[in-house]
Amino acid sequence: MSKFAKKKDGDIPAVSTASLPDIVFMLLFFFMTVTVMKDSDIMVENTLPNATEIKKLEKKDRVIYLYVGKPTTEYQKQYGTESKIQLNDKFANVNEVGDYILAERAKKPQELQNVLTTALKVDKEANMGIISDIKQELRKVNALKVNYTTYEGDAFNNLK
Repeated sequence: MSKFAKKKDGDIPAVSTASLPDIVFMLLFFFMTVTVMKDSDIMVENTLPNATEIKKLEKKDRVIYLYVGKPTTEYQKQYGTESKIQLNDKFANVNEVGDYILAERAKKPQELQNVLTTALKVDKEANMGIISDIKQELRKVNALKVNYTTYEGDAFNNLK
C-alpha cells in the first residue's frame, strides 16, 4: 500500500570531521594569546621564609618583582657570596632600584600606575640591611605598597 518504508537498519550516520581543523586552530590561537611567558630567570638563591598570616595577590599584572639573595653557584665566582638585588635579568645596586621602579611603572597603563605593588622575593638568609636600603629607595619614588612574598607555614621554621 504505502510506497514509503521505514529504514530497519538503525545505522547512525558517520560524524563529519570537516570542522575539526577549524576547532583545532581556534584552540591553538586561544592558548597562544592567553599564555604568559616567564619574565626573567632567577639568578639569586631564593628560599622564601614561612609565614602564618598570608594573603594571595589577586592581580599579577599590578606587581613589580624584586629578587634579593646570594647569587647562584654559577654567578658566585663573578659576584661573590654577598646578597645581591636582581632586577629583571641583571644584578643591580640599591641606588638603581628607584629608577627601575619608575621605568616599570611607566610601562604599565595609566590606570594601573597608582595601584602597583612592589613584591620583594627575599631569601630567608639575606641580610636585613639590604632590605632596609631597598625600602628607603622605594620611599623616594613613592612606591609605598610593598609585599613580602612567603610560603605558608609556621614562622618558627625560619629560625632553623
